[in-house]
Amino acid sequence: MQEIDTQILSDLRDIDRDRYLACLLAPAASQASLAALYAFNAELARIRELVHEPIPGEIRMQWWRELLENEDATGVGHPLARALLDCIRKHRLPISVFQNMIDARIFDLYDDPMEDRAAFEGYAGETASALIQLSCLVLDPQNAAKSAEAAGHAGVAQTVAGVLLLLPQHCRRGQVYLPAELLRATGLDRETLLAGQDHDAIGRAVRAFAGYGRDHLTKARARLDTITPSNFAGFVPLALAEPIFDRAETVGAGVLRDPIRPAQWRRQWWMWWASRRRRF
Repeated sequence: MQEIDTQILSDLRDIDRDRYLACLLAPAASQASLAALYAFNAELARIRELVHEPIPGEIRMQWWRELLENEDATGVGHPLARALLDCIRKHRLPISVFQNMIDARIFDLYDDPMEDRAAFEGYAGETASALIQLSCLVLDPQNAAKSAEAAGHAGVAQTVAGVLLLLPQHCRRGQVYLPAELLRATGLDRETLLAGQDHDAIGRAVRAFAGYGRDHLTKARARLDTITPSNFAGFVPLALAEPIFDRAETVGAGVLRDPIRPAQWRRQWWMWWASRRRRF
């Protein structure tokens, strides 16, 4: 059994507490590999917070891309790089999925608009959905392909929930992840959302976006029978999506000023209960 790196687990706890808890709910034999995958995802996701300009962010991402392209790389001196490469080799994970994940995260570094639902689903597919599918390849590789469609919808639902949680932070730095076509359909545009001025229109957009996420959650649930018990651990974080949609729909434009993230003890309970029932 691969020994789990306590530093990576500690960093994951600090950066992405929910996936840290999900990792601990997974079978012990898979925790080290899952921790490496989740920590890598968290590292990419926080690059925008660590840099002031896009170019330094692209340099960081290029470092990861070159590391993955070099089959002889060892990642010496970088615990996460070493753990990730060990995970990839042990489970024969496709390098192309990691490269696509890096490429998708370039969007985070800039303030370009998310044009439509197709663009959003592409982004979610290369990030959150890909992470779930990689987790399944670690947990139960023989049956991972069966849950690919469920992972696709689950990743979109997760990404919608994450955007709703981070909407105030995104607006402060000029980012808009809500698809432009959805904004237009609810009488809103990018500039008005960023200014936080038209509360009625913002409320409509928030509720429409939450409904969009809920639709993908429903589609993921409809494919529960394709997820094996072993692979369900990769879907456990999805247990947090519906409570976030509920809160966003209740407060509407209030998501810009009032935190909607449920208390940690609630999140822990929901994920634990989901892992026991194998329902999200």
